[in-house]
Parts: sequence; C-alpha cells; structure tokens
Amino acid sequence: MPDAEYSGQTRSAAPPALDRYDVAILAALQRDARQSNADLAAAIGLSAAPTWRRVRRLEELGVITGYRAEIDRRKIGLGVLAFVRVDTERDNAESTRALEAAIRGLPEVIACHYISGAGTFELQVLVPDLDAYSRWTMETLFKLPNIKDLHTSFSLGEVKAGAALPLGHL
Repeated sequence: MPDAEYSGQTRSAAPPALDRYDVAILAALQRDARQSNADLAAAIGLSAAPTWRRVRRLEELGVITGYRAEIDRRKIGLGVLAFVRVDTERDNAESTRALEAAIRGLPEVIACHYISGAGTFELQVLVPDLDAYSRWTMETLFKLPNIKDLHTSFSLGEVKAGAALPLGHL
C-alpha cells in the first residue's frame, strides 16, 4: 500500500472537536444542502447568526468541502457503472504519480481509491453503454502511464448510492 505522502493524500490530524450542534448541522445539510440558514437554524435549535457562523467554521476547517446536486445518472444517459481494478507497477513512484494525475483528469472516473490486496487502484467509471466503455478503455485507459492490467465488474443494480456519511461516532 503506498505511503500517504507518496500518494498525494495527507494524513489528517485528530478531527476537529465537533459538538452536538455541529453534528446536527452536518446531518441536516446532508439531507438538504439547499435549505435556508433560517430553516437550518430552526432544525438544529439555534438562532440564525450562530448557525451561520458554525457552517462557515465547518467550511473553513474543511469538514464541509462543497455543495452539489445529486443527479440521476440514468436520466442523463449514463447507464453503465463499472468498477475497474487497475494493476500497476508499484516500484515506480514517478509513473504512479503521473497515473494519479491522469486519472484525476478523467470525467468518466467518479471515484478512485488505492486498494489493498490485488491491484493498485479501484475506479468507479460511468459511461453511457458497454460499447462506450469498451471504446473508453481502449482509447483512454490503456494509454495512461504505468497501466499493467485491468479487471472490470459491472453494476447490475444499485441497492444504495449517494448515501450520507455516518455521523454516529461523533
């Protein structure tokens, strides 16, 4: 498994201290990030000004990293979700960093993780159909640096996707 510094990841220090209001803000924003500050404040039991300050603090701490719309991938023509295990030569740090950078630039890759066991990376890839996936692997993925082998599994149906992060441990 690559070292965190080597992979571009940073080891985080202890998480910031979060109280029950912070946790309530995170839970409420995960349910509906478009709600007004007044609605958020009412939901967590604080007035608007301290709620706004807490949200800004959570953003500044990097706990809240952004806001986005959830889109039904099928309704925009992305019918195939592929899980792609990518095997690389692990003894070449420079090539692996180049591969990481290239993967970050691929819009079809919606998630990429270093993995344990067989393989180096696990990608989640969205494409319109199987023909598009085949073209994408041949024209894009196989041309990336340091690719040794690919193993693909396709989603046959989603049981759960786009889930909120668990907050019970906070």
